[in-house]
Order: sequence, then structure tokens, then C-alpha cells
Amino acid sequence: MTEPTVDPHVVDPAALPPKKKQSPIASALPWAIAAACFVYLYFRIDAAAARQGSSFVPYLADVFAKVPWTKWLTLMIPYSVLFLLIDSAVVWRVINWFNARVSYADILPVRASTYIISILNEQVGKGAMAVYLNRRDGVPGWEVGSSMLFIMFCELLYLTLWAIVGVTLRWDELPVVFHAIPAVAAGVFAFFGFVLLYFRGTILPNHRLREREIFHSFRQAHPRHYLGVILLRSPALLSAVVVYTLALRLFGVEASFAEMLGYLPVIFFGAAVPGPMRSVAITLWVTLFPDNPGEMAAFGLVQHNFFIFFNAAIGMLFFRRANREIWGDQNAASIKPAP
Repeated sequence: MTEPTVDPHVVDPAALPPKKKQSPIASALPWAIAAACFVYLYFRIDAAAARQGSSFVPYLADVFAKVPWTKWLTLMIPYSVLFLLIDSAVVWRVINWFNARVSYADILPVRASTYIISILNEQVGKGAMAVYLNRRDGVPGWEVGSSMLFIMFCELLYLTLWAIVGVTLRWDELPVVFHAIPAVAAGVFAFFGFVLLYFRGTILPNHRLREREIFHSFRQAHPRHYLGVILLRSPALLSAVVVYTLALRLFGVEASFAEMLGYLPVIFFGAAVPGPMRSVAITLWVTLFPDNPGEMAAFGLVQHNFFIFFNAAIGMLFFRRANREIWGDQNAASIKPAP
């Protein structure tokens, strides 16, 4: 009887190392920060409500009632679709550079469906892309994981570059904690220089860590690849500046495109980087527009959550195809998305 053959490129979940348990403090910290932010917002909004002779709930309900939601949706829906198109283009371009020839039409539905997972964890969503390409094209899982890691590193460079633009434009108006951005950026760019030279073999030429599969994409990357990802990503941020400015006006708060170009990259950067800037970024809208705490709290809440959940809804449209591509026709027929 012939022994079954095993494809060495297919990821065996049982072969993966067990996941390390997070310490209770590390698990509780994000919740504590979120709670502190909500407490801060509550007292700011409650104080504004009291000044108008109202209480917290009626005051906030009045804010929501005044927003023309149909106009708001006409801004947010196209923006979410545009973000998906740009995000998919980045993944498609990197995969074609470093892993396999895959069409954009094949990448887009799977990238969209990973937004469902990304509600819980963005990096797990990227990991689903690695599973897809491993099963569909036989690309070694670690090599695809390397490309996802490369994309994440390029996103850090992209956010850092735009945060420098933002903090330069609005230095005096931003909380002092964000004045650390130039120093943080210097560290990020110094690390980028090291990464570039290390994986090109210019420094530490005999160091064998670079030969590991997880660094497959970094070994192949040239400066033009990093720049290419940044350029592909940038229209998403520039379109966000336009959309957020117009959306803010629908909440009754005036801001110019120049102001938003200063604020938005800093908020995105602060929300993405661990540390004190993340907690400040969550409440930054209220800090930047202190005369409109209710409007800004509502604005920050709906902008962030609509973007996450609407992208997941788009992903549901592609769920069946992505499931079929990854697991095959038989499993795709038996697995249905949650209603």
C-alpha cells in the first residue's frame, strides 16, 4: 500500500508552536486604557450637557439627532470601498514582488473577507492571507508570512512619514505627548536603515538570522519596494483627510482640509503605536475641539466603528468565494457565514 505523500509547503496547524499565554496584566491593560478614555469622555460630555441645562443622555442623543446621516453615508461608504481597493492593491503588489504571480481579482475577495477576522485582530486577518496563498498556490507559509510582515513594517514607515507631516503642520495645537513624534520617527528611520543594510548583506554579512524563511521578502526587497508600498498607501490617507473634514462638518464642527491634514496622520499614528500616544489619540478629537465635546465624541465613535464593521460587511459578500478558495468546494458548501 502506497504511503500518502505530504506536501512540505502546506502548513500543518499541529506543527505550529503552542501559543504563549499572555500575562493577566498585559491582558487587562488595553481594557484599563479604554475604560479611562471612556471615563474622560463621560466627564467632558457631562460637563458640556450641564452647561446647557441638560443631562448626559439627552445631550448626546440631541447631537446624534442633528447629524444628516444619509449625507454621512454617502461619504463613508465610497471611502470604505476605496480603502479596500487600495489595501488589496498593496497586498497584491507585495505578493507579486516576492511570492507568486496572483491576479488582483483573486486577492481582493480574500483580503475583503479577512476584514471579518480583523474586527478581533488585524494581524490574524493578515495571517489568513498566508493560509490562502499557501493552499491555493503552494507558496510556503513562512514566505507569505514574510510578505505580511513586510507590509506591516511598511505601514509603520508610512504612518511615521505622514505623522511627521501632521505634527509639523500643527505642532502648537497638538498635546505635548505628540511632540515626541520626531524622536520616535528618528528611531524608526534609523531602524529602517539598519534593516535595509542588514538584509542586503552590507552589515553583519556572515550573520545567519537573515537566511530564515520569515525574512524571505526582506532579503529580496530594494528601497523601491518600500517606497512603492508607501506611495500605494498614501491615497488612502489623503482621501481620509477629505472624507473626515466633510464628515466633521456634518456634525456641526468646522475644520479646514489643512487642519485635518495635520490632525489625522497624528491620530492614526498614535492609535497604531503602543504607549501613551495610543490612549491620547483615542480622546484627541475632544481635545482638539474642546468647544464641541459631544459632537467630537460622537464623531470619533461612529467614524471608527462604521469603518471597521462596514469593511467586515463587505468581507461577508466575498466570504463564500474566499472560503471555497482556501478550503475547497466541499468545505465551502458546508460552512456558512453567520447571519
